[in-house]
Amino acid sequence: MVAAAVAATSAESARVAQAWAVLAQIPDPEVPAVTLCDLGMVRSVGEIGEVLEVALTPTYSGCPATEMIEQSVVDGLQSAGLGPVQVRLQRAPAWTTDWITAEGRDKLRAYGIAPPGATQPHQPITLRFMPRDQYQQQRAGGAAEVSCPRCGSAQTERLAAYGSTACKALYRCMSCREPFEYFKPI
Repeated sequence: MVAAAVAATSAESARVAQAWAVLAQIPDPEVPAVTLCDLGMVRSVGEIGEVLEVALTPTYSGCPATEMIEQSVVDGLQSAGLGPVQVRLQRAPAWTTDWITAEGRDKLRAYGIAPPGATQPHQPITLRFMPRDQYQQQRAGGAAEVSCPRCGSAQTERLAAYGSTACKALYRCMSCREPFEYFKPI
């Protein structure tokens, strides 16, 4: 009886390990240079009876690629012979850019996207109303440094608050003059 339980646990562990290996190869549809695991979107993999359950946290709740990501997970795992598969969206806690792996940050940089810095811990903030020119001056002095992913220069400027997707901003390097996207910290 104990040997059968150990064999079942080993088989479950092998199936889950295989699933993680497959998931580590599935690219994000919007930034194909990184995988779902690089982004930290895969929260857990487990078995419920015969069903392999994968918990995913989308990068934001309104992400237009969520259904495509779910389908790519199901297709990838079933193609590897690991089905049946069920995807569960886990929206809490909300995804944060802190979940991007170090390898994922390196892949973003190599792809030409400046990876996000660390997010700030949630602290109470004071709201102050001020004229727009004062706000812009204050913000310019306290803006986070965004280094160019191509040449590494810190002399960059933001061109637009949004890039190709809502989670990225458009920047330009003043040194090499190349435009690039910055993955905004969330």
